[in-house]
Amino acid sequence: MTTTVSANGITINYHRDARKDGAADAPVVMLSNSLMSSYAMWDDQIEALSEDFQVLRYDTRGHGGTDTPLGVYSIDVMVEDVVGLLDALGIDRVHFVGLSMGGMIGQLLAVKHPERVMSLCLCDTACHMPPAALWDERIKTAETKGVEALSEGTLERWFTEPFRMSETAAVNRIRDMILVTGVQGFVNCAAAIRDMNQCDLLTRITASALVIVGEDDPSCPVSSAEILHSKITGSRLVTLKNAAHLPNIEQKNAFNAALTGFLNEQGE
Repeated sequence: MTTTVSANGITINYHRDARKDGAADAPVVMLSNSLMSSYAMWDDQIEALSEDFQVLRYDTRGHGGTDTPLGVYSIDVMVEDVVGLLDALGIDRVHFVGLSMGGMIGQLLAVKHPERVMSLCLCDTACHMPPAALWDERIKTAETKGVEALSEGTLERWFTEPFRMSETAAVNRIRDMILVTGVQGFVNCAAAIRDMNQCDLLTRITASALVIVGEDDPSCPVSSAEILHSKITGSRLVTLKNAAHLPNIEQKNAFNAALTGFLNEQGE
């Protein structure tokens, strides 16, 4: 069911999917969305994950049905949103899965609150996203022309051209998420990404970690995934062919197989 809860000073929109057999004590997989999307970006993962897990999805601040508070955002404050949400729901530990911005949150969560992270899956993400000028330009565009001015370029980065041409329904679903993202939510989160540099913290991650990346991702390329993999002790790296920034949609079957295979190895 979809509902909201007050946590870390804001109202957070979330959705819980029960395990298919109804086991209330099943471990929880928490899914964290990318910039300019909502928790609905994970729709293609729910059937596969709910075979063995409860699934908790939420909208990051500034996105979906979650508040867009004024003030400076940071990856750190987004981590505290996660902890606040888990505390409000009475959940001690989760398998955390984050894509792009969600993966940035996951990295810092695993460093600051290792006791809350049963395992970590970092998808098409990075520990640093230079150049700052690129983010400043996108922020200016959003502020002067709206997020719609960013939508087509974003979709070109997020999906390969063959997928954009053949799977218009899936692409349009993500386009709609982009277009309903508020300017302030985008601007505040984009600034947080611009100012982030977590690379030196990665060696402190102790959770079992899987890094997934689309082979054709221009936003968080394979080289970014390789940095994560090299710095997180014991991590494994999976590269998915014929996929760009959202392999969980573009190559959902391969993505689900890699993710569930990893999670099922972790135990409870």
